Amino acid sequence: MGGMDAADLVKTDVTVIGGGLAGMAASIHLAKAGFKVVCVEPNSGAKQPVGESLDWSAPDLLAALGLPMERLIGERFATYKRHVTLNLGDGSKQHYVPGEWLGKPPFNLELRTMHLDRLRFDEEIRKICIGHGVTLLQDKVVGIEKVGRRVTAVSTAQGLQLSSPWFIDASGGGACSFPRSFNLPAYDYGPKKVAIWAYFNVPEAVEGTTLYAYGSKPRYMEWVWEIPIRDNEISVGYVATGESIKAQRQDLTVEEIIRAQLSHFPRFETLLSNTATISPFVTSFQCRVHRGVSGPNWLVVGESASMVDPMTANGVTAALRHAVEAAGIITKSRHSKKLFTLDSAMYNRRVLDVGRFFNCGIEKVIYDRHIRNRVGVLTAGDVYTIPAFSLNSLYSRIRPRGVLSTILFGSVLSFFRCLATVYRAFCGRLEATSEAAG
Repeated sequence: MGGMDAADLVKTDVTVIGGGLAGMAASIHLAKAGFKVVCVEPNSGAKQPVGESLDWSAPDLLAALGLPMERLIGERFATYKRHVTLNLGDGSKQHYVPGEWLGKPPFNLELRTMHLDRLRFDEEIRKICIGHGVTLLQDKVVGIEKVGRRVTAVSTAQGLQLSSPWFIDASGGGACSFPRSFNLPAYDYGPKKVAIWAYFNVPEAVEGTTLYAYGSKPRYMEWVWEIPIRDNEISVGYVATGESIKAQRQDLTVEEIIRAQLSHFPRFETLLSNTATISPFVTSFQCRVHRGVSGPNWLVVGESASMVDPMTANGVTAALRHAVEAAGIITKSRHSKKLFTLDSAMYNRRVLDVGRFFNCGIEKVIYDRHIRNRVGVLTAGDVYTIPAFSLNSLYSRIRPRGVLSTILFGSVLSFFRCLATVYRAFCGRLEATSEAAG
């Protein structure tokens, strides 16, 4: 890891708070642009990262970091993800793939994507970071010094003070350093959720992400994922509301909970019987989008800015997009004393619009019962994925940065978000009428 004596850590060009994917990516882009970067990363031990199933916009963003898909697949950092399959408890299923038209002119988008072995991948991106001269400081930011809305320095648990003209907050959805310090308004989506997951060896894995759902029209969706991170190893996880997990924990251990949930599906019967002990990982999260994620000399990226639901598979893409856009804005403003106002405002707008689009869509169409129960889970999947695939790919193609492109694209996202809201209200009214008549 890049080293620097504590006494030398006084001033730098850019201070990045957080050594996750967004923080590392932003650090790499800034270092490539000629900035001296210090990235402060807490020493969290062997914490298992999440975000293994990527959407179809992620490969190009990874290639820009020096990690093209061919290398990641060839060196076994990743496996191909050619489709998403939704399996229901009654045996019915649906495959979701991007339309072939997206691979043709004028879009010419890559129709393949990947699943990542995040432990190996994250270690590789750290090596790239160091290779570009980024200083990785194992410490924790505990204080933010500011004058008005301008950040002047951050202090760490080890008693260091880092001062720089520019700052990036990539501290993650749990810390949200700058949003909390500046009391940024936020939009919350859905209840707090918990993910429980573990890794299993299998004879052969499929080249796609599989989602499993069950129950007869549940009031709120719970689901299981299966992600092949290697040819013979899969990640399997269960996502439910915090309230549901709390109720189950009254009688069951975490291992017993994941065993009980996987036992609903024939796919996992042999897997469970052949696995004497499961050592699950657990994380909790609240889907949220902050408003105003930039200031005179700072920007917020990744889950600190926008925590999108894992079912969207958009978390990695969002982190990488935020990183490259934030680095570009700082680079453009490098000879100024503050970020250019329009660039900052449009970045705020894009983060807000895209985060709200994905979270609103997945909550209203899939998690919430009204639309899902009215049209069925498989059809609801189409209602969500068709605009999600298309607009996410369109973002990758047109790369909105200016005022006109950002506002136009945001208006399209807002239209679909409003459409989902209206359709949900309509389905809710039909359900209420049916219940009253019954």
